[in-house]
Amino acid sequence: MDNSPARGTRDLLPATVAVRDHVLARITEVYHRYGYQRIETPALEDIARLTGGQGGENEKLIFKILRRGLTEFPDSLDQLADLGLRFDLTVPLTRFYGNNHAALPVPFRSFQFGPVWRAERPQKDRYRQFNQCDIDLIGEESVLAEAELIEATTEALEAAGLPGTTVRLSDRRFLSALAEGAGVAPEAQGSFFIILDKLDKIGWEGVRKELTERAGFSESQADGVQASITALQGLDPAKLADQLTDAVPNLPEDVASDLVATTTALAELAKTRELGWEFDPTLVRGMGYYTGQIFEVSHPGTSASVAGGGRYDKLIGRSLGKDVPACGFSIGFERIVNLLDNAPRTDAIAVLHEADVSPSEVLAVARQLRAEGRQVTTIKRRGKFGAQLGRLAEWGYTSFVHVRSGEVADERALGIRESS
Repeated sequence: MDNSPARGTRDLLPATVAVRDHVLARITEVYHRYGYQRIETPALEDIARLTGGQGGENEKLIFKILRRGLTEFPDSLDQLADLGLRFDLTVPLTRFYGNNHAALPVPFRSFQFGPVWRAERPQKDRYRQFNQCDIDLIGEESVLAEAELIEATTEALEAAGLPGTTVRLSDRRFLSALAEGAGVAPEAQGSFFIILDKLDKIGWEGVRKELTERAGFSESQADGVQASITALQGLDPAKLADQLTDAVPNLPEDVASDLVATTTALAELAKTRELGWEFDPTLVRGMGYYTGQIFEVSHPGTSASVAGGGRYDKLIGRSLGKDVPACGFSIGFERIVNLLDNAPRTDAIAVLHEADVSPSEVLAVARQLRAEGRQVTTIKRRGKFGAQLGRLAEWGYTSFVHVRSGEVADERALGIRESS
């Protein structure tokens, strides 16, 4: 019998979990300082909600749950499932808010951490089961939401051990205006966004091929899109509004002014910490529910983004019956953990006791150490003393006390041998 975990999933050893706990604790501490409150939502959601057309390519990766009590095979395969495992935390959040908004403050600052599932091909840093870490600000219509989310998340990343991040910023409304100017019909913009989102993976040659062969774009439309986006790369931040308006004449004035407001906040923030930022006209974000500004955070340690999010003002209305302004940011928790090589050193003490020491004496020593607020574990002495100390160090212990019958040796740092 094969005892390995399912493909795309992992068993996590204590040292790995220690890193994960450290990262989550640092992120949680920062988000709590900003007023974000922890909530939890179920892993299972109604399949109709998960396949509502707002999840982009992720809707093809849903793990579906068979209906209970089927007595005959349905006419359609789609009728076999009525539930699915969530592929992100945003879609469940919108249902949560629709059900509970009357009991929540306005605006509501939400913090979530939990597993999500996607039935994709497992590869480096991509798993079928992985954890997401999200904050969302619901009920704030101004770009204060975007600016605060970016500030809080970059601070959380730095606290977790990833300073020196770069924020990339764009806007779905800008992309829509750009597409419209290039002759892309509104009903074709969804396909356009999905294909453009692959630019960093397949390059302009691949994007042009998919636009013309898969999405039915003309060569002139593909040329217009590429020329417009290329011309907007490397804009002078100080002249962002004028340059955007010149490049995309049909861009609504409020879109340009919102981007300026966010980039101004980013420029001020960058004066206080190690942080870079840029306007990136190629940034799309794959989810179909984004309605305004979108952003991603990159780090020199990886080519993939370590966090991303944006505004989704229309999504909550599907549950509540009326639109509510909302903006969110998701941290790539697994990628961050993989970037941090070593577990943090904690004050972990082993109470190493001989076999003839009574349990009450062993526990008394451990109790006194725990009263000092320290992490203490009792472990029986066995085998060669030096070899056991080496194993304790490998397991993450920083010091030990050796308890013999009627005697407790002074605390010693691991790596300093004691004669047996």
